[in-house]
Amino acid sequence: MIVRRLMKSCQPGAVIGAALLGLAAMGSGNDALPPVVRVDSGQLQGVVEDGIVSYKGIPFAAAPMGDLRWRPPQPVAPWTGVRQAAEFGANCMQGRFGPPQAAGTNAAPAPSENCLFVNVWRPASAPAGARLPVMVWIHGGGFMGGSGSSPNTSGAQFARLGVVLVSINYRLGRFGFFAFPALSRERPEETKGNYAYMDQIAALQWVKRNIAAFGGDPGNVTIFGFSAGGVSVHSLLASPMARGLFHKAIAESGGSRDSVLTARPMREDGVDPNYPVSAETIGIEFARSMGIEGTDQAALAKLRALSSEEVLRGVPAQPGVRAPSYETTPILDGKLVTETAETAYKARRQPRLPLMLGSNAADSAGNRIRATTKEQFFARFGQWSAQAKAAYDPGGTGDLPTMVTRANDDFGQAEPARFAASAFAAKGSPVYRYRFSYVASAMREQMRMGTPHGGEIAFVFGTLTARPGSTLSPEDQAVSRMAQSYWVNFARTGDPNGAGLPAWPRHDPSVDLIFDFHPDGTAGAIPDVRKARLDVMQLATESGKRADF
Repeated sequence: MIVRRLMKSCQPGAVIGAALLGLAAMGSGNDALPPVVRVDSGQLQGVVEDGIVSYKGIPFAAAPMGDLRWRPPQPVAPWTGVRQAAEFGANCMQGRFGPPQAAGTNAAPAPSENCLFVNVWRPASAPAGARLPVMVWIHGGGFMGGSGSSPNTSGAQFARLGVVLVSINYRLGRFGFFAFPALSRERPEETKGNYAYMDQIAALQWVKRNIAAFGGDPGNVTIFGFSAGGVSVHSLLASPMARGLFHKAIAESGGSRDSVLTARPMREDGVDPNYPVSAETIGIEFARSMGIEGTDQAALAKLRALSSEEVLRGVPAQPGVRAPSYETTPILDGKLVTETAETAYKARRQPRLPLMLGSNAADSAGNRIRATTKEQFFARFGQWSAQAKAAYDPGGTGDLPTMVTRANDDFGQAEPARFAASAFAAKGSPVYRYRFSYVASAMREQMRMGTPHGGEIAFVFGTLTARPGSTLSPEDQAVSRMAQSYWVNFARTGDPNGAGLPAWPRHDPSVDLIFDFHPDGTAGAIPDVRKARLDVMQLATESGKRADF
């Protein structure tokens, strides 16, 4: 316990001296420190707990602050001695996202621009020279929030199943996606705009260089992510700069069609119906809102001199003044993002690799489709309004709010997942498509529409916790074990199937089947009850009607 107390007394990122390492050698059991790991920037000391070794707060790039703000991630300065890796590093700059974490949950420090960290979990029992499958988690949060340090996405349970789990941070909001004329002219050889994606690629490059030191196989890396993390998976699949950095991919509720989280044109000469305002124009307007005129290097210097909070929040809201609000989204920069995932998939320019993807039963994460009457709703589908009526309101007695919610789910998640699955299958890739329809027992009254956006994550990570006054049911725990087994099997072999699990067939566009995690806790491949809805949504989408929603 001496070692445990000394470890806790160290500040995150501190270097452990020889005296502490000497004490570590006397530890045993859960109090023993794992072997020191050497990565390309120095040595790391993690912690062992309940048979799992974790290394947290490992910098994979220099802090993108000052003159490095809105620059590609730069190399980490090597350190001497042994860096203590027992605590998470800071989250990237963001407002509070999601519920506050309870005391004692090992939460990350307050958000900071110094945030480019990875975390690694592996089984303590892994032998020297092991080559375990590697899974790299890309968090969601609309590119505005989230981090790799959420208790909900701890890698401990994956490590228990023989996986090396890596979670990453990446820049968010205006720090992650930003364009400005002086930036475009500065260092023209550098990639511009998509700093969040540059961070993700830098983290994957770090994994390729270093993961063998943790017992991971750099030749067997699976990326997986949810929501904006799922969008990131599709963007990385379509990006020439990410080729060779991973070998399998899982997109959870990540869309894939062109929409608000895909690719905004850099300049005004490239605007399209989804993005009437270019990224550079947004950058110019932000500068003006902060009292910075011009688009030259002096203006850029003033932007870089703004505080982190000023970049994050912009000018304080004025009473009675409604300031324009533009979402920060990926940018068509011509190097990293050369096209959208939808464009790449239609042209079969995606890599040929195993893909698993899907969405949840009530996965509406937006409100792009709106209507105040049924007639207005059906009119959204243009010449296919009759098919929409037959699909969404076959008996004529449907509830409009429910229809709108279902259409947003189909529009944003379910139909794009089917589109991407079919595109990869057409190229010969093994593809496994799912729908997650199970809701934890204690939450069924609150979630009568079904599993919400993100509702699968705790099941997949094995981090389910009981709500106050309730317990986890045997079904909850069984579904979690089943889901995690499928994810781990896929990471090992590119096929989620395994002994004792219901058969999950490969996606075949000519066969109307989807693998469903059923509400009753069972699972299996069934005819897709949404087929008529997804068919009419596909017709409206591919006719160009999508931009009108």
